[in-house]
Amino acid sequence: MGVREVIAIAAAAFAILAAAAVEPFGMSDDFLAQIALERQMFSVNTIDGAWGAKSKAALAAWLAANSLAAPTNRRELVALLLSREGGSVPPYRLVRVTEADRKALVAIPSNPAEKMLLPSMGYETLLERFAEEGHTTQNTMRLLNPHADWPNPPAGAVIRIPNVAGGGTRPPKAALVKVSLARRQVGVFDASGRQIALFPCSIAADKAKRPPSGELRVKGIAPHPNYTYTSDRPDHRGRRRKYIYPSGPNNPVGSAWIGLSMPTYGIHGTPSPETVGSAESHGCFRLANWNAERLRDMVDEGCKVMVE
Repeated sequence: MGVREVIAIAAAAFAILAAAAVEPFGMSDDFLAQIALERQMFSVNTIDGAWGAKSKAALAAWLAANSLAAPTNRRELVALLLSREGGSVPPYRLVRVTEADRKALVAIPSNPAEKMLLPSMGYETLLERFAEEGHTTQNTMRLLNPHADWPNPPAGAVIRIPNVAGGGTRPPKAALVKVSLARRQVGVFDASGRQIALFPCSIAADKAKRPPSGELRVKGIAPHPNYTYTSDRPDHRGRRRKYIYPSGPNNPVGSAWIGLSMPTYGIHGTPSPETVGSAESHGCFRLANWNAERLRDMVDEGCKVMVE
């Protein structure tokens, strides 16, 4: 990397940070609290600065898990969350777009036979990729980076993304996973019974397809699952053709699959994180890709899953 390129990147980064200091969007207490809760593994699903039902549920669960009283205002909450991390953690990180990032993008066709031939069902735009990396929405990424050339900024562009890494520590292991159908949440608990994570989820729209309340077990874990799609229309022989889609974040089951002991049921990701929390799935429990990946790393085969 040449001196001029380094200077250009530094100048772009300085401009972004300077804008963040005066720009209301992305620096509100609500926004910063959402970022901090994500780092604590109590997910608001998509960080957007709107303090809605998912944010309230994440906060209530985190306070209960840590035996803490609710702060009187959001600014005190941000300070409390940061204190649990051992100090001030930057709310954003800066990413420089590379030519390799742009070349990794794919165009996903609508035809099932063509989808099957893809090397992967990767990201279609950098906007989509960076939104997922920041646990946020594509619209929020546009607002955080209003001067970026979306949806695919050129190589060398510097992008601001919510810093949700959590210090790089490995998530604790789960002893129990509770799926609440009424609240549309997945709670994760350690061996002592303490809640260590909360993830919003979607459930089946058809009540008949929802699993009954009771105990299940993790049957299998696929870090990068493929997906078998069965055509709705039979061919001229009356058979319904099956297509196997490759893995990737735009795979219909997202970037992680956790199979359950009830046949065909599982907990998995989705390429449409904004829809999580609704009753739209075909029977499985659907999480944002980033939460499906975090849960995947917390469970082992045989882990107890209680459906309530």
